[in-house]
Amino acid sequence: MVNPEKHRQSVRRPIDRVVDLLDPDLNQLHNVDVGEARRRVLAGDPAAVRAIDGSFALVTVDGITVRMARSMDRPMRYFLAKRHEGPALFVADRIDALQRALADAGLDRQFHPSYTRMVPAHYIVELALVGCPDPDPSYTRFFTPARGTLPPDLDEIGRRYIGALANEVSKWLVAIDRQSNGAAPIGVSFSGGIDSGSVFLVTYSMMLRLGMSPARLKAFVLNLGDGPDVEQAHAFLNATALSMFLEEIAGCADDLDVERTLRVLEDYKSLDVECAAMGLLLCKGIRERYPDWRYLADGDGGDENLKDYPIEDNPELTIRSVVDNLMLYQEGWGVGRIKHSLTYSGGLSRSYVRTYAPAATYGFAGFSPYTRPDVIEIAEAIPFGGLTAYDVPALYALKGEIVRRGVKAITGFDMPAFPKRRFQHGAARVDVLHERLGRSERDYRRAFERLYA
Repeated sequence: MVNPEKHRQSVRRPIDRVVDLLDPDLNQLHNVDVGEARRRVLAGDPAAVRAIDGSFALVTVDGITVRMARSMDRPMRYFLAKRHEGPALFVADRIDALQRALADAGLDRQFHPSYTRMVPAHYIVELALVGCPDPDPSYTRFFTPARGTLPPDLDEIGRRYIGALANEVSKWLVAIDRQSNGAAPIGVSFSGGIDSGSVFLVTYSMMLRLGMSPARLKAFVLNLGDGPDVEQAHAFLNATALSMFLEEIAGCADDLDVERTLRVLEDYKSLDVECAAMGLLLCKGIRERYPDWRYLADGDGGDENLKDYPIEDNPELTIRSVVDNLMLYQEGWGVGRIKHSLTYSGGLSRSYVRTYAPAATYGFAGFSPYTRPDVIEIAEAIPFGGLTAYDVPALYALKGEIVRRGVKAITGFDMPAFPKRRFQHGAARVDVLHERLGRSERDYRRAFERLYA
């Protein structure tokens, strides 16, 4: 017969082992050291965590309490395993890293990828007493930008938005020079689109302002032979008299590999699979040409900030849901909502792995300044409803106007603003892409599940 009191004690045993597999060297902080950042996360004070400036993924432990938090650009996952001597929490940036750690600990029979959990961006996740069954974690939001507070002045909005971008780029450049003694080359993943174009022009301008040699800078465009991005990239840099910075990275569509992409991405959303596949070819090409290159910026997050995704492609969305929900494209429907995925979170919090994982696979330190809270904060303050009157074409036109005006105000460049095109649809023809990768999310999901069968 089970002793009720002994059973209650056993299921309320605290976490007595935390295995932190995160790379501490990836924490890039500008205003505090890692020790202070950990103390802020451990204290659970959302204002103090919001004030951490930089890129971070942190897990902290105090007795029976574990708290975790991360920035948008640092995927962070955990798995709670059961042991005879007490539960163990494993934390890593990847599903396969959790699987390997569990196998090393003799706990791999408990593993399934769907049992892993992603720490959602912009939240402190707290695990306290863990029993059987495990209680849900608690979530405390540490980033809640005010919405619609800017005046409906596109020049002022652009100046503030690109000004915030320039501030993030400047801090990144200063940190690179501090770490490399002013010698490291700097790359931008480039297509000539609004996001990568603005990041390139701002990076170039901030390098000049900081007294850095622009000869260290390159704009890398992926060329699979017949995609439109190469022509667009040339047109963009010709228009700004900066064509000497463009470098084509040649690839072959035959090298697009669904299974490898799924292994690296660890997700099955169609557009993210396509994007990650192209990212792998770009990073592979750069690495083969430049074995020691490390720093690579990109424009990821720009579409999310200015709500520039085709609403008609998603039957769940309306113009009002896009405009009126806080950070919908950054976070999805949000923590506590019925469609929020515990395994993946939502929005860019989930899909940023499409950028992070290919870069990490080839040893790059990626940087996506549009994902920084200070930039998102300006974006959320834009009065989208008033500026667009909830008209879909007006919303699509807004991004180019805001960024073009902001780039002019901050850098002096008259930036070309070409029509939106996804990264994966610019490096190769869409029909070639789908021929090599397919396009069914259901097929991707089944193929991903087979990796762990």
